[in-house]
Amino acid sequence: MTTPLVEMDGDEMTRILWKMIKDELILPFVDLKVEYYDLGLVKRDETSDKITVEAAEACKKYGVGVKCATITPNAQRMTEYKLHQMWKSPNGTIRSIMDGTVFRTPITIPTIHPVVKNWEKPITIARHAYGDVYKNSELRIEGPGVAKIVFDGEDGSHQEAVIQEFKGAGVVQGMHNTDKSIRSFAHSCFKYAIDTKQDLWFSTKDTISKTYDARFREIFNEVYAEHEEKFKELGITYFYTLIDDAVARVIRSKGGFIWACKNYDGDVMSDMVSTAFGSLAMMTSVLVSPDGNYEYEAAHGTVTRHYYKYLQGEETSTNPMATIFAWSGALRQRGVKDGLEGLVRFADALEAACFDTLGDGIVTKDLVNLMEGVTPKAVNSAQFIAAIRERLEKRMA
Repeated sequence: MTTPLVEMDGDEMTRILWKMIKDELILPFVDLKVEYYDLGLVKRDETSDKITVEAAEACKKYGVGVKCATITPNAQRMTEYKLHQMWKSPNGTIRSIMDGTVFRTPITIPTIHPVVKNWEKPITIARHAYGDVYKNSELRIEGPGVAKIVFDGEDGSHQEAVIQEFKGAGVVQGMHNTDKSIRSFAHSCFKYAIDTKQDLWFSTKDTISKTYDARFREIFNEVYAEHEEKFKELGITYFYTLIDDAVARVIRSKGGFIWACKNYDGDVMSDMVSTAFGSLAMMTSVLVSPDGNYEYEAAHGTVTRHYYKYLQGEETSTNPMATIFAWSGALRQRGVKDGLEGLVRFADALEAACFDTLGDGIVTKDLVNLMEGVTPKAVNSAQFIAAIRERLEKRMA
């Protein structure tokens, strides 16, 4: 390696797996160079979460990061970790600073068949990770009255519209987005489609939301015009349709494309796709910024239940696949950016060793009931990683 990766450590069981993966599958084979940030909840609290900002800025500086799963604290975690305050999601902070889009793709193997029988290739969900209901303002209405949406411009302009004339109790919420964020989302989607040579689908409900959702469609059309020539050169397509039509088409499809969704749609559909393909533990996640920076992680959380068992000395069979693929994805991207073919080949070999292990029926407990055509043998996490290393050594020989 010539340029460091930004390494972001995490919490609970995934932090344990993180070290095991590095010690067994990375350090024996790679002259690893990293700029390390501990994003565990304790360190974030100690630094008033400044370390998360520093890690995100480092990702922008070096262009490639790899992140372990982290805790987003709730009231219970405040007490458990004796926190100074309920810190925001580190993923949200990193996404905001990098101005990125989250792409989530299932890891597929022949012995685990999707619930949707005609799906033959992975479906990647591109989620716009800004705005909508996640940054909303909302009110509980206790009685009759008029709810309005109002905008007062710095130039003195004034706009308002009636949302509802309430005759009794109810609820009301306001959402927003920005042209800048939508445009960054679009650029990231088109760039990722070009990088992976996949068709790009985009869906909203602009027949109902004639201003809000329609603005997404308009900006995507404008950005596509900038990439249209490259799409044609690669033989890939951009396709827009309504979200309900997209769902029907996705179910009938064979897969093998990127499905771009607004924030809430992407949240829901990524869980649907990961479950339909088999397991959230087999779902990769990469944050891509419009200026070509990448941050890789697993799509799942810190596996708290297994961590408490681990602390009690019990054996756990936690699936590390998505975390391993976060490392392989980051190393491959570092190799591509720096022209290091050996690093790219290692990333390919690491993923192939994972597939070799699963193909031999050596699995963690979560996959046992999903396997078809092979008699699975359930092992603990350490044994699973050891089996991958054995096969990796053969491929690297």
